[in-house]
Amino acid sequence: MLPASPAWADPPAVPDLPADEVHVWRAPLDLPGDAVRRLLRLLSDDERERAARFHHERDRLGYIAAHGALRLILGRYLRVDGAALRFRTGAHGKPSLDGLESGALTFNLSHSHRLALIAVARGRAVGVDVEWMRTDLADMRVAEQFFSAREVSVLRSLPERDRVQGFFNCWTRKESYIKARGEGLSMPLHEFDVTLAPGEPACLLATRADPPDAARWQLAALEPGEGYAAAVAAEGQGWRLRCFNAPAQLLADQEELV
Repeated sequence: MLPASPAWADPPAVPDLPADEVHVWRAPLDLPGDAVRRLLRLLSDDERERAARFHHERDRLGYIAAHGALRLILGRYLRVDGAALRFRTGAHGKPSLDGLESGALTFNLSHSHRLALIAVARGRAVGVDVEWMRTDLADMRVAEQFFSAREVSVLRSLPERDRVQGFFNCWTRKESYIKARGEGLSMPLHEFDVTLAPGEPACLLATRADPPDAARWQLAALEPGEGYAAAVAAEGQGWRLRCFNAPAQLLADQEELV
């Protein structure tokens, strides 16, 4: 069980990723037009086509910023041009590096509202989730549909003022775990339990389909900014979490990240 999210720090000039660390990067999605155009040039043809299919311009620009940032950050670890990276997709849609020597580098991307989080690890599965806490979504009927009976009971017991935070604590911790496992929604959300009370450390408490699996994962709550909830999950115990900013000026100047 990890303590609260460490402070978000500026990244080192030359990033190093020991096997016992998990890194999470925080990237803004509100970027100047010239920065978005530079990032667009990093994307594959498939990614550009997907970006073009977004109906709303804000969603299109956010997709470009998030996936461009992912390529820059992974390229920084691998010492390659982010445009050269190739990805493959697992059976349930989770992407991983393909082609280049990845050094067992694993990653996961999540974005919501105007913020993206990118988790990176080496030799261990990792998942991250960030959510903009919309009060209209934090509904007990939604919780009863997707959360476990234990989680619903804990959520009901919280003071009214804490329920929105508790709801999104639960949601992001569950999402980070299933994303780390790479199984998507093929794994029912009500089949495992996580902690959710505000101030309570993030933890995977039980997995009913495979009870020993709960001990195989470690979760950590993240504090990416006011109005957001987030969590990261990674395989194994005892790893250390480090959190980095990817400032807008670095995303605008690609040479700084390669």
